[in-house]
Amino acid sequence: MGIVRFNVDKIFSSFFYKFLQTTSAQVIQFIVSLILARLLTPEEYGIQALLLVFINIANIFIQSGFSTALVQKLDADEKDFSTVFWATSGVAFVAYFVLFFCAPFISEFYSMNATKYLRVLGLVLFPGAVVSIQLAKISREMRFKSLLKSSLLGVIISGIVGISMAYKGFGVWALIFQQITNQVVNCIVLFFVVAWYPRFIFSVERFKKLFSFGWKLLCSGLLNSLYNDLQNLVIGKKYNASVLGLYTRGQQFPNVLISNIDGSINSVMLPALAQVQEHKDIAKNLMRRAIKTSSYIVWPMMIGLAVVAEPTVRLILTDKWLGCVPYLQIMCITYAFMPIHTSNLQAINAMGRSDVFLQLEIVKKIYGIAILSIAVFCFKSPLAIAVSGVVGGLIGTFVNASPNKKIMDYSYFEQLKDILPCILLSVVMGVAITPLASVIQSDILLLFCQILLGVIIYIALSALFRIDAFLYLWNKGIGIWREHKRGA
Repeated sequence: MGIVRFNVDKIFSSFFYKFLQTTSAQVIQFIVSLILARLLTPEEYGIQALLLVFINIANIFIQSGFSTALVQKLDADEKDFSTVFWATSGVAFVAYFVLFFCAPFISEFYSMNATKYLRVLGLVLFPGAVVSIQLAKISREMRFKSLLKSSLLGVIISGIVGISMAYKGFGVWALIFQQITNQVVNCIVLFFVVAWYPRFIFSVERFKKLFSFGWKLLCSGLLNSLYNDLQNLVIGKKYNASVLGLYTRGQQFPNVLISNIDGSINSVMLPALAQVQEHKDIAKNLMRRAIKTSSYIVWPMMIGLAVVAEPTVRLILTDKWLGCVPYLQIMCITYAFMPIHTSNLQAINAMGRSDVFLQLEIVKKIYGIAILSIAVFCFKSPLAIAVSGVVGGLIGTFVNASPNKKIMDYSYFEQLKDILPCILLSVVMGVAITPLASVIQSDILLLFCQILLGVIIYIALSALFRIDAFLYLWNKGIGIWREHKRGA
């Protein structure tokens, strides 16, 4: 029992600092993106969104698999880290060469003058390869407090670069150099924070062992990235850059909120569960706590954001972006299930079952592409494409959870029972604050009233029905506050 408590407390502390790091960076990044959205057009954002599809695919080959293998391997040492560094660096050079060569063909296929944009943006692959190794080392040691400095410096400096270039009329170049600057600054700062430097070591034997675990995750990541970005590729080809800009902007709002929590779960769950992978009961306890707590936070945020979507967009981005509201509301439902997906998949990885992980990705992509095809050819609307993501995500919750019935004795119906209270409370809260839009005309006042009333209703109902996640967070919050007071 003492071991269980130790790990639960440790994962909560690590989650807290990881969440603080990602939240701080994302808040600044979000503010920067709002300023850029006022200076740039949906078409310019659409061009960048399309370019990032190909960068993301290239990054899968560079970053996926090996970094996770380093975290999962219990006895990883300097030889492992240096071997992975040289392997990923070599892959980065190959990936950039392919992007450089294919850029004209991609530009012609999408009827965009984007060759020079893609060739320059592709340079972001090189610092990204180094950062993936640095993050693996931090994750193994669960030193998430040390990430705060690099994240903040990266988003602040890159934000200044992006805004300055956009203000001067550089258009898409502002978004491209913002991306590159962010990764370069992160890489430089992490060299000092992590204090790790590659050595001239490459072990073929270690490479084979890490690759035997990592190649399945690489294939899974490639399938996942291709599927996730397939919607952007289809919209960019079937419609135009402006529609793609509205689609991705609608996706950005829930993504900013959820990526903080989901990224924290992703970073903390794998090393935490990997440390107790031989103790199924302890691992299940950690996973169950992660799902309960994250869902309790995520669901009211997504339901609330869907309700306040229109006044939020009109107030923050101006009327030229109102076309993104329907996409935003649909995406909120999709992203609400993200922590459940992440917790289940990271549990599978931590238990060393990357083979199961790959099998799940193949199954999900088969039915996902079928659903997307129906949306594209039968409904012929970009909104239908967004809805297809919701349908695929709902089915995916069952698919991702199914192996953990055997691996961790944590079934899908147990998970559903754990998150159902927060879903019901969130829906009640959303229904309660919706009528305010018909009586309050001012966007600022409407947002203030809806958010305040929503928070009050959700917390009051949580306390009234003694929701487990609420009580857990309340007790942990009091504990952190008392610890802070003693330290002060």
